[in-house]
Amino acid sequence: MKGKTKILVIDDDRHIAELISLYLNKEGYDTKEVYSGGKAVSEFSFYSPSLVLLDLMLPEMDGYEVCREIRKISSVPIIMLTAKGETFDKVLGLELGADDYMVKPFDPKELIARIKAVLRRYEKRDTERAKQIVYPNLTINQSTHIVTYHGNPIELPPKEFELLYFLALHPNQVFTREQLLDKIWDYEYMGDTRTVDVHIKRLREKMPNEDNWSIKTIWGVGYKFDPGTNS
Repeated sequence: MKGKTKILVIDDDRHIAELISLYLNKEGYDTKEVYSGGKAVSEFSFYSPSLVLLDLMLPEMDGYEVCREIRKISSVPIIMLTAKGETFDKVLGLELGADDYMVKPFDPKELIARIKAVLRRYEKRDTERAKQIVYPNLTINQSTHIVTYHGNPIELPPKEFELLYFLALHPNQVFTREQLLDKIWDYEYMGDTRTVDVHIKRLREKMPNEDNWSIKTIWGVGYKFDPGTNS
């Protein structure tokens, strides 16, 4: 059994955030609420959502800046929520990388419909893009489960392949060991988080050259795939 689709709700109005979460939970989504722009980016990295609902008017850091920061580390879909309805605000939000824009007050049914539509678009795009991931001296073919490293195919057990593929598919995004257990070993896996460390160690041993890209340890947090400055 895989985990529920996660949605990060960022809104300084706790009542609105809780109401949105209530509707989303009824639709089967898992949600986390954040009430300030200052906490939004760090919570995004730890929670690793599939979609972000982002209010524009936030304390500490506004929604535009939060959108900019998220886009530096992830292409996860973002739907902006705001009381502002002027064309300028919509255009700026979309130019910064938002995928959709809804003006408050909105019909919860319309919000759910837009979330589903955006997620469908991203799933289709990721499916098409992810058939083969290419970095310098590294090709990961999802269809054939073949990894080519410095021109030579290397054999990886299924979980090692899935771990490498997942990290490479989300460059620069930090995942905790618990999140990787959830994603790779499935939601109800009760194993030790050291399982992740062992698989990372094996991957590094099989790809020992000093390449531009690397699987980096983020001490106290987990791991990320660093594509390198020239990728």
